[in-house]
Amino acid sequence: KDFSLSNEKDAHVSDSDENLERGNWSNKGDYLLSMVGYAVGLGNVWRFPYLTYQNGGGAFLIPYTLMLALAGLPLFFMECSLGQFASLGPVSIWRILPLFQGVGITMVIISTFVTIYYNVIIAYALYYLFASFQKVLPWSDCFSWADEFCSKTRLVSDCNATLDGEIIHVNYSFITSNNLTCMNGTINYKPVQFPSEQYWNKVALQRSSGLDETGNIVWYLALCLLLSWMIVGAALFKGIKSSGKVVYFTALFPYVILLILLVRGATLEGALDGIEYYIGRQSNITKLMEAEVWKDAATQIFYSLSVAWGGLVALSSYNKFHNNCYSDAILVCVTNCATSIFAGFAIFSILGHMAFVSERPVSEVVDSGFDLAFVAYPEALSKLPVSPLWSFLFFFMLLLLGLDSQFATIETLTTTIQDIYPKVMKKLRIPITLGVCILLFFLGLICVTQAGIYWVNLIDHFCAGWGILIAAVLEIIGIVYIYGGNRFIEDIEMMIGKKSCLFWLWWRMCWFFITPVLLMAILVWSLVTFSPPAYGSVLYPAWGTAVGWCMIIFCVIWIPIVAILKIVKAEGNLCQRIVSCCRPAANWGPYLECHRGERYSHVIDPKKEKEHEIPTVSGFVY
Repeated sequence: KDFSLSNEKDAHVSDSDENLERGNWSNKGDYLLSMVGYAVGLGNVWRFPYLTYQNGGGAFLIPYTLMLALAGLPLFFMECSLGQFASLGPVSIWRILPLFQGVGITMVIISTFVTIYYNVIIAYALYYLFASFQKVLPWSDCFSWADEFCSKTRLVSDCNATLDGEIIHVNYSFITSNNLTCMNGTINYKPVQFPSEQYWNKVALQRSSGLDETGNIVWYLALCLLLSWMIVGAALFKGIKSSGKVVYFTALFPYVILLILLVRGATLEGALDGIEYYIGRQSNITKLMEAEVWKDAATQIFYSLSVAWGGLVALSSYNKFHNNCYSDAILVCVTNCATSIFAGFAIFSILGHMAFVSERPVSEVVDSGFDLAFVAYPEALSKLPVSPLWSFLFFFMLLLLGLDSQFATIETLTTTIQDIYPKVMKKLRIPITLGVCILLFFLGLICVTQAGIYWVNLIDHFCAGWGILIAAVLEIIGIVYIYGGNRFIEDIEMMIGKKSCLFWLWWRMCWFFITPVLLMAILVWSLVTFSPPAYGSVLYPAWGTAVGWCMIIFCVIWIPIVAILKIVKAEGNLCQRIVSCCRPAANWGPYLECHRGERYSHVIDPKKEKEHEIPTVSGFVY
């Protein structure tokens, strides 16, 4: 059967598109909001504020801004330029350097692992969102599900007091029965858990004792997971043409909610204490002398901008060739970092009020990660008037922040499939997209068992760490030192126009030296300071850690495997084969012939060859 589908109508492509084979964004706004939605995620709300208070308050913004300029922005600009230049996804883009095509495969596999557990977090947000539709929030008090350790206030266990001129140490019941007063600094409290913490563990998660105890599938979390995948599938059924419209709401409305939460939080008693704890009345500048602070700033920038996940390349590949990817990169990166700072004020103003109401220091209500999003902040919201409204807004914001990041990740996977099998994808885009969502839903069911939170934490601990760092280091080394940094700059100038040497001075400094060194330092530091995974006080069994190592090995093993396969398939002796694989493939260059110019006039038209093959031509001279 003739598989030519030139007469087929692909919803992914419109007649006004520049690239009628792959399609383009309908307009610049679709692209920018998709990029902002991809970069701005849950970490901006629950990780950045915590790191800021932990690392010197406002002083942390100094290393954070420097790491944005030195590591985050250079990689972000590189990936956006790369995808836009060749109009290819994260795997096929390695026509630029066939030896490193395994790096693209690693990016896609890691994105697949991450998208499995990321949608589980969205399912948590959905569950809490639905639980907020009650007159009294179910985690606002110790209801029937609570045990004897549940309490809304801290309970005094014992303390020192003065009786008949002598200092005695007695339990608190003796103090109250004898109308005595505890001496300052001697009070010990009973180990209690707040209602929101017990609700999270006992009701929402039905958390088991550890990874060894899988338990049953938590049916309501499974239904929320199914709903979240249905939302993702519905938003992506026409590819970028549909997701590009959905992000106008999912990317912008979280800012409205953040503003509402900030205004509400700023009017509460104790809000100033929370803000001072976040930024600090007097920032601790001495913290900048600690290496850990700089490492935290670098890793937060790196993960927050979503570089080396493949998504930036995939989303940028649908741009028109002469789009100004330079200004786009600057705008998205600045927006992402400003969002993190803004979110910190909204979060800590309400946590300050929580500390005021519960008569605890702010440090005792501040947590990172899941505890902040699903324990500390819900606890604070439950103490506000009209608490269901504020709870609904907060979890609706988490849902939207998670969804638009998820849209881009799934688009990364479908873009990879499109580049490998373009004719099949053109005819079967909707079934393939839905099939990917269904498959990932079933793979995610292990994460909604009673041991699900341990699996979520395990995947995050391993896959979202070293694999991405390894891919980023190889990406920048391959493009700058093997393909050629100056050649890459010439490619960019084909898109955005000729620039002065002074314009490129900063980017050359970062790409050739500063950024690779920083990434290597972060990678080595992460390996040296490795600690076995744990969830709170629960340690993982040895086999759990082994599974984590197997996952990360499975992600990165494709880098040497593909490199070896490329060398084996090449011609000549070993040295000639390696050199051949380090040269661009014969079909590397701008996707459309009208954009190739004299520099790429030799390029083999990709429509005349099998799209899934990336030939390495021995003796090819650029």
